[in-house]
Amino acid sequence: MQERKDKRNDVFISKKMSYCLRHNPDKYGLQLDEYGFVDLQDFLKAMNRMHHFQPKLTEMKIREIMQASDKVRFEIKNGKICALYGHSVPGIIKRQKATPPDVLYHGTAHRFLASIEKEGLLPMGRQYVHLSTDIAMAESVGKRRDQQPAILMVDAKQAHADGIDFYVGNDEVWLCDQMPSKYLHQIK
Repeated sequence: MQERKDKRNDVFISKKMSYCLRHNPDKYGLQLDEYGFVDLQDFLKAMNRMHHFQPKLTEMKIREIMQASDKVRFEIKNGKICALYGHSVPGIIKRQKATPPDVLYHGTAHRFLASIEKEGLLPMGRQYVHLSTDIAMAESVGKRRDQQPAILMVDAKQAHADGIDFYVGNDEVWLCDQMPSKYLHQIK
């Protein structure tokens, strides 16, 4: 029973961290640098001030949450913390360009397929289009909007050769500015 309560609390904290670092750092009195990082101690103070966590949120607790999560959402480096992807804050978080795997995947609701076929994949309120390294991850993401999501295979090798820029989100997530439909093939 306590273990389930702890897990729910960790999910709550993770969601608040995501909200702060991806969508609304201003509300917390924080400003992200050009790469999306903020001072970890400032972040902890702001999170504890806004949410009155008991016990107080600590770096150790954040690291425990990060380690226990099935997704790599955050990074702590050089005394700073950032969300790795999913930003909707104004201004672009800089990413280093990278060579993607040959194939990536995107899960989406069937009701969006006509629009995707016409316009390709667009960030839709985020800074980047999110692509997955495997079908299972794409399906998991797609299920947020459709219980039987469509899965699109992305010819990332050809897109990259044609000049589409890709950026690493984490080991399972790749990012791009947009993805024209000519590189997309529905596989499910």
